[in-house]
Amino acid sequence: MNRAPEAAAGQAAPGRAVFGAAAAAILIWGATPIVTKIAVAEIDPVTVGVLRTALPALVTAPLALALRMRLPRGGLQWRWLVVSALGGFVIFPILFSIGQRYTSASHAGLILAVLPAMTGLFTFALERRRPPGLWWLGVGIAGTGTAALVGLRLGFDGGGEDPLLGDIIILSGCAAVSLGYVAGGRLGQLGYSAWNATFWGIALGGLVLLPALALLGPAVDWSGVSGVSWGSVLYLGLVSSILGYVAWYWALSAGGIGRIGLLQFGLPVVSLVLAVLVLGEALSWPLLAAGAAILAGVFVARRST
Repeated sequence: MNRAPEAAAGQAAPGRAVFGAAAAAILIWGATPIVTKIAVAEIDPVTVGVLRTALPALVTAPLALALRMRLPRGGLQWRWLVVSALGGFVIFPILFSIGQRYTSASHAGLILAVLPAMTGLFTFALERRRPPGLWWLGVGIAGTGTAALVGLRLGFDGGGEDPLLGDIIILSGCAAVSLGYVAGGRLGQLGYSAWNATFWGIALGGLVLLPALALLGPAVDWSGVSGVSWGSVLYLGLVSSILGYVAWYWALSAGGIGRIGLLQFGLPVVSLVLAVLVLGEALSWPLLAAGAAILAGVFVARRST
């Protein structure tokens, strides 16, 4: 989501189609924790994570070849593409699926809200720059909200799951995908477009995970998988991983990063609402307070950069 092409200066105010595309992407991604929760209820979470990248790879690889999307040039571009693919399309989907087996979709949605702050942390570290004080303030606020959410298990109503373990696994996945976003940004600085990085990144991730699918597939009782779970896997692999990115990148390029990018703050809201409506998860004031702290902190941190 952060590896976006730069919008032209002096762009006109985005129209309804642009905002519609951006809103569609937010809805698609906001539903991802809920859909993942449904999928891992019947399918091994590692298999779900593998399918989330392997399925779209079967689409993006032929498209990239047909559209003659260029491959990276030189060792530096290739290294960043590998980091981007491993972080965003191999490690993250697997860890997120595993974590979602143990924790609630509302927790996962709020944890994903810290991605911009994590991405900024990796960026500053890689560039060896000292973040401004306001950035640290924002990260501190978001970190406090996240620590309360994870450590106090806010809004979790028990059951046979382990929310602490699930939250930690999802946080680890967020660190991986944040590094992938930074790698994608580096590719952009080297003149390699976000479209190429995304399509070839998915293809490369699929190439890495296809052997794992061959090993995991026979262990799954596919006859016992319901149509809802199959639909969830297809949603994760095709809608979330392809259509979401296409809609988001088009909206960013047509409407401007500054105007459209702020819509990302709607992601956890969508996740929370859908978690209640679809999964019947319970909300509480402490959970909402932690979510508000995370969003406020990320907003402050982004305003400082």
